[in-house]
Amino acid sequence: MLSDLEKQRVRQFALEEGFLLCGFAKAGFLKEEATRLENWLSKGFHGKMGYLENHFDMRVDPRKLVPNAKTIISLAFNYFPEKIQNPESPKIAKYAYGKDYHFVLKEKLFKMVEWMQTQYGEFAFRVFVDSGPVLERAWGEKAGLGWIGKHGLLINKDHGSWFFLAEIILDLEFSPDLPYTKDYCGTCNKCVEACPTEAILPNKTLNASQCISYLTIELKEQIPSTYKKDMNGWVFGCDICQDVCPWTRFGKPHTEKEFEPKQELMQMNANEWQELTQETFRYLFKKSAIKRAGFVKLKQNIDLVENDKDWIVKR
Repeated sequence: MLSDLEKQRVRQFALEEGFLLCGFAKAGFLKEEATRLENWLSKGFHGKMGYLENHFDMRVDPRKLVPNAKTIISLAFNYFPEKIQNPESPKIAKYAYGKDYHFVLKEKLFKMVEWMQTQYGEFAFRVFVDSGPVLERAWGEKAGLGWIGKHGLLINKDHGSWFFLAEIILDLEFSPDLPYTKDYCGTCNKCVEACPTEAILPNKTLNASQCISYLTIELKEQIPSTYKKDMNGWVFGCDICQDVCPWTRFGKPHTEKEFEPKQELMQMNANEWQELTQETFRYLFKKSAIKRAGFVKLKQNIDLVENDKDWIVKR
């Protein structure tokens, strides 16, 4: 096992690369999470995200992803923006303002691994950024980055929840950090009460098939008209549960230049969104996470919310 001094050196390198938090957990089978995931899938809460049913054994045991894995390094990266969109425009989630975080963070993870291999020699590893069969919030909690809130997101007492999660699974052994053992949400139910589609259920369970993020991104067909009055102007993702969470008041603007949005995007008004062309879509979202939804889906979402302007006064 590498010393605590070496662990601190790795953590310091991560912080210098711009990561907000870095924690260590022992790789192993996630028994409680396996039961929860099985129940969640059996109830169909994943909607039409069939890929979540795949590789169950890998999701609950990282040693299936990296043979002989000993450590999960969990990292958080701030994405809270300094400014938000034109208040009268259709809304996109704050995480999608800039360049696709998958590319930005993977580059940083590989740089971190490269540095570690100069220090400790070759080792087996895999890196993940909100991709692959990894229960990132569970590992973030075990690594001491925060606790899982009622909305299912990881929350940190000092930084709120405006951060991406990433992992390095490796066969080097570091001593594990202490996990969060207290739920600081207490009796607060603001996220539950604020969710317009009632997607947040008891016991930190999310019915993803009703979540606005799912409806605007993962659901490939048109959003059912029954949700028309619940969209609140969102056309890609949703930040409602984070916006109302008391812990997010501790969030500070990020300093990552790759996450800076195009000014044209921030200034677009409702008419410009309504008149969005495929050419403009390609320009605005060339390296954006919004490409996951695609032009046709985004236009359908825009048309849906533009037919109901009550959300503008609710913003």
